[in-house]
Amino acid sequence: MKESESYEMNWCSVDVGDGVRIRYGVAGSGGKPVLLIHGYPETAIAWRRIVGPLVKQGYKVIAPDVRGAGGSSRPLHGYDKSTMAEDCFSVLQDAGVAAPALIVGHDIGLMIAYAFARKYPESTRGLAVLDAPLPGTAAFDRVSMDDRRVWHFHFHQAPDMPEALTAGKEAYYLERFWHDLAYDAGAIDEITKASYISSFSGPGGMRAGFELYRSFTVDAEFNRAQLAAHGKTKIPVLALAGESSAFSTIMKLMMEEVADSVSFVTIDKAGHWLSEENPTAVAQALIDFDALILGYDS
Repeated sequence: MKESESYEMNWCSVDVGDGVRIRYGVAGSGGKPVLLIHGYPETAIAWRRIVGPLVKQGYKVIAPDVRGAGGSSRPLHGYDKSTMAEDCFSVLQDAGVAAPALIVGHDIGLMIAYAFARKYPESTRGLAVLDAPLPGTAAFDRVSMDDRRVWHFHFHQAPDMPEALTAGKEAYYLERFWHDLAYDAGAIDEITKASYISSFSGPGGMRAGFELYRSFTVDAEFNRAQLAAHGKTKIPVLALAGESSAFSTIMKLMMEEVADSVSFVTIDKAGHWLSEENPTAVAQALIDFDALILGYDS
């Protein structure tokens, strides 16, 4: 399979209530819907290099800018992942998707994707989670104690201080994540970085990003309550991690805490930024996983 450096998407937006609009892109018209949910500090263009391969395999690709990022609204509230899953459900409805979708989430998007699968199991064909810990799991609790690995989890949750200390230094601050968490620190091109920086440097952009982390306690409570009330999800799960990612050792066991059926794939020549560093392997892993769910060869 050849990767596509870019693929034309049609951009739309939907009102999800309380004056919040979510911008999303759509590509392809195939009968297999897939929802791609990006992480922090990114927007929907993080998926640009896997859109083409998916469309060529018969997928209808839907990729939102999550609440607070890109062209979507930056409200003061609603950054718990249950509410953001509701945003994504509204996106699928607005895009005319009726069939169950493959729900894919990277980083913070992993947390949203898991909440979506819990809230809307009938709309979830399969769940693919990419390289991040999930609040409410024992794995998350262990990772959270490693200040070298996830120091920013704690910094971002402090009230007011992150906004004050990063004001005017957004590019410098965000570059640290793209550089230090990568296998190939040059994988994210400068045009894409500039787009991300522009998004998060705008009014309310950094605050919105930090609110994603300030909701972790609420997210953990939601996830624990779902597990207690309904047990492990029956939805098939694919867990992906980069070969050099610090999360590669926890992904499978973490998802086995909350799901009955978990497959795990390590993405070669990648760190945390999987769809940037090795998009061909990520796209193929998603296609192979979905083929097993649908019961045919990829």
